[in-house]
Amino acid sequence: MHPLGLPPAGLEAVLENINLGVVVVDADCRVLFWNRFMVIHSGRLPSEAVGRSLFELFPELSERWLRQKVRGVLTLRNLAFTTWQQRPHLFPFSGTRPITSHLSSMYQNCTFFPLHDGQQEPRAACITVADATDAAARQQELERLNALLEVEKEQQAQLIRRLEEAQAQLLQSEKMAAIGQLAAGVAHEINNPVGFVYSNLNSLRGYLDQLMGLVDGLQTQVQASGNTELIQACEALGQAADYGFLREDTPVLLGESCEGLERVKRIVKDLRDFSHVDNGEWQFADLHQGLDSTLNVIWNEVKFKAQVVKAYGELPPVQCIASQINQVFLNLIVNAAQAIVEHGVITLRTGTQGDCVFVEIKDDGPGVPADLARRIFEPFFTTKPVGKGTGLGLSVSYNIIERHHGQLSVSSPAEGGACFRIVLPTRQPG
Repeated sequence: MHPLGLPPAGLEAVLENINLGVVVVDADCRVLFWNRFMVIHSGRLPSEAVGRSLFELFPELSERWLRQKVRGVLTLRNLAFTTWQQRPHLFPFSGTRPITSHLSSMYQNCTFFPLHDGQQEPRAACITVADATDAAARQQELERLNALLEVEKEQQAQLIRRLEEAQAQLLQSEKMAAIGQLAAGVAHEINNPVGFVYSNLNSLRGYLDQLMGLVDGLQTQVQASGNTELIQACEALGQAADYGFLREDTPVLLGESCEGLERVKRIVKDLRDFSHVDNGEWQFADLHQGLDSTLNVIWNEVKFKAQVVKAYGELPPVQCIASQINQVFLNLIVNAAQAIVEHGVITLRTGTQGDCVFVEIKDDGPGVPADLARRIFEPFFTTKPVGKGTGLGLSVSYNIIERHHGQLSVSSPAEGGACFRIVLPTRQPG
């Protein structure tokens, strides 16, 4: 072995032609040996490198780090490594695949190990430089492809979620359309018998008035005849039939029956107005009428839970698809009733806001926590127990209002409860 740790002539010939950079440096990082690989990639001959400090040859080197590395190898008498992942470009060499690779600098795996003299004392350190550019290029390409796959995977997941949302909303819309058609059909079927029953009751009222007049006239004639026996017989017949009570109660019964039929007719009309089966296009609608008809349709759901207070303002006709807006009203009013624990108040407030109108549906239930308010319009999100809700009502409502170029928001007023606010333009853009 050379006294400074340099290789013998035969081994030196091997190291000159090996496809590794081989550099031998002393403890002060001065070059003692410089092989052909280093000549090719650094552009410096051995005569220019040997005897000079590595930091003179490569000012870009991290001097503090490299000196500690060499000192550690000599002191510990052990090997040390750096990989291209840890320190990609120890020596500033150009890339070895300038055409086929996008990498412009050589990626290197380096090994540091001590060289011993005859007394086994390390006098120099050998640094080998392996070209890892191909491996780095493959690894980086693999990482790039993996990143693309992750992006594509996320995009596919988002698309699947959107498809699921669209399918669920379509099912919900079809369900509401089916309910609307059923309501319209039932309303039509009820309307015909109610119509002739109402007409017959009015005719019966006229007939009874005539009969009562006839009976009263006969009683008057009997009393005027002076026939005691006939008078007593007529009075006995009147008492047996309780004619006095019939005379008073019959008009009341007929009035109540007609009033009940009027109520049925209003419900039928509200069903037809709510469903709007014959009107699925954009038209100007009265939102107050929509609120009232919707409230009447779901009154059985509301009347046991809340008192409804109407604070209606002046509203112009609003261009919309009335059946869809009524569906939003239904979802929000039912939600308000379900939010009330025992019995409370639901307030319906309307008004104008510039070129828009607003409808507020407020309850005095427990309100909506801030962390849930951000998610309340997400599809399938619900705070109801399993089997009690699909989590689609508010999502469908949000999308309907969005398609109407409006806004649907929720807030928790200081006095408590939750307030859902709908803002709609009076005319659709375009």
